[in-house]
Amino acid sequence: MKGYLLFEDGTRFEGEIFGYEKETVGEVVFNTGMTGYQEILTDPSYYGQIVVMTYPLIGNYGVNSDDVESENPKVKGFVVRELYENYSNWRGSETLENYLCKNKIVGLQGVDTRALTKFLREKGSMAGKIIVAKEYDENDIEDIKNFDNHRAVEKITTKKPYTLKPKLTKIAVLDFGIKQNIIRSLLKRKAQLIVYPAMTPSEKILEDNPDGIFLSNGPGDPSELHEVIENIKKLIGKKPMFGICLGHQLICLALGGKTTKLKYGHRGTNHPVKDLLKDRVYITSQNHGYVVEEDSLDKGDVIISHINLNDESIEGIRHKKLPLFSVQFHPEASPGPQDTAYLFDEFMEML
Repeated sequence: MKGYLLFEDGTRFEGEIFGYEKETVGEVVFNTGMTGYQEILTDPSYYGQIVVMTYPLIGNYGVNSDDVESENPKVKGFVVRELYENYSNWRGSETLENYLCKNKIVGLQGVDTRALTKFLREKGSMAGKIIVAKEYDENDIEDIKNFDNHRAVEKITTKKPYTLKPKLTKIAVLDFGIKQNIIRSLLKRKAQLIVYPAMTPSEKILEDNPDGIFLSNGPGDPSELHEVIENIKKLIGKKPMFGICLGHQLICLALGGKTTKLKYGHRGTNHPVKDLLKDRVYITSQNHGYVVEEDSLDKGDVIISHINLNDESIEGIRHKKLPLFSVQFHPEASPGPQDTAYLFDEFMEML
């Protein structure tokens, strides 16, 4: 069935519909990973987004029950150059198309994803709509103009606190859209995790007396989360704290910093980042559309620990006086390299 991806200015990219046949509106972003499409589909940080894969062949190893980062896909739509239907993988249990159908996610294949990615790099990430088997009209343009992904964290955070495998160190985890491999990375280091909804008051967390506090990744604009930022201000300095991605941005906002939206974001598994404290370069997995402004940070209290070697944006900070650090990239990977998993060990040592 014919379909296409439409943008507000009338630009469209044609292809064939696969997966669940429905129209959808979302922010169109691209990911440069060669593998890991199942982890990308289930990453809560992609909530509200239509994801374009730049690697041309997708679906060749199918889908399995292990490589998921949340209970179901969070993307609004999925755009690929070529869908491979006859997967080959001893762990595979079903095709990518069946998986999308089952979870009611629309896909678009046969798209010139190279041209689409160049378009997004020039124009910046923007809202778009996947149209199914019809010409677009003014209603479709209005749908795109009216797209709203504000306060996305509230829609995907856990509904109530839960505890995972009590062992040794107790860590309070604030769930802004946490990936399962972050949880696995902490559990592997023999920590008891109490996972809280995003809006949990600081008083409740401190009442449970954790040894440390972890702030997760998540979707959307960090500056909208006023209540969360105020809670983090009350937690900073009370317990050791580590933040990843959105958690990093929220820590910086709580410290008085500012964030700004990137033109087309950093999404992929091959972003070079330099650890300034170790004087080493690592290849990292990334998924974010916002970044902390360097000039907004108080250099009397904070040092920049990591920078992106592509655009020199901030990728990590440490506090000079308090047990607190955070990174913009994903040391847990899934998908991507696990070169920076040492940061979880440093957090445990801090505790």
